[in-house]
Amino acid sequence: MYAWESGPALVQTVDFFTPIVDDPYIYGQIAAANALSDVYAMGGLPLTALAIAGFPKDGLETDVITAIFRGGFDKLREAGVALLGGHTVQDREIKFGYAVTGAVDPNRILTNAGARVGDRLILTKTLGTGVVGTAIKFGRAPERLVEQAIESMRTLNRNASSVLKQISGVHACTDITGFGLAGHASQMAAASSVSLLIDSSKLPILEDVLDLVSRNRSGGMSTNREHYEQGCEFDVNVPEPLRDLTFDPQTSGGLLVTVDATQAATALKALQDAGVACAEIGEAIERRDKRLFIR
Repeated sequence: MYAWESGPALVQTVDFFTPIVDDPYIYGQIAAANALSDVYAMGGLPLTALAIAGFPKDGLETDVITAIFRGGFDKLREAGVALLGGHTVQDREIKFGYAVTGAVDPNRILTNAGARVGDRLILTKTLGTGVVGTAIKFGRAPERLVEQAIESMRTLNRNASSVLKQISGVHACTDITGFGLAGHASQMAAASSVSLLIDSSKLPILEDVLDLVSRNRSGGMSTNREHYEQGCEFDVNVPEPLRDLTFDPQTSGGLLVTVDATQAATALKALQDAGVACAEIGEAIERRDKRLFIR
């Protein structure tokens, strides 16, 4: 964040990644939604974007490149974001994303460091996109599940952010992306000097995705588990696939929000009325020996 002498503060973020779906247009849409997510998580309004892309010199049809850019552009236009230009380089593997500039009220910026004891945890969107993305690569993902994952990934966090800005009891927020739910929740707990208690039975999960976890663990899931598991305590009744899923790296995931207990019901209803998929999944508790308790 960069604060001007007067007016809104400037926020900037950048994100790009390799294809996770076969359709180039949808890939472009997901890349754009993912890049915009950090600004929404801060309670900001994305305004402009610069495209960042890497494409192989040979073997890639021009129509594919055009479709990727068109998908991203259409999603930016949906968000009301102006595309100002960008930069491409030659790369053996396709990469695409955006650097995004936005504005935020410096007196109302949301970070992952504001959670308070007693706050309720609200999660938007469903979990499991990393598992589905891995399954797609090996042809192991049912078409219906792929469609559900794609719909989630290309959905902007705009509506959720807009609603949360109207709730005075929102204390902390982060988007769930590459570190998975466990990783980002652990970071929030550490930054806020609290622990987080999560009820695994309330986690919103893509339909039937737990059946795919054991055969579709990504490298990112293993890395996340290795890095964050020591700070987590799982109840013995939490099954192994569900434990894995908490470490699943998400692409264009939802928002993890902490809300004052007295306003949690209001926030949930407002989100649902705005068409945002969400669930209350736990609470912030006094800091203990572990950052995250999953029962």
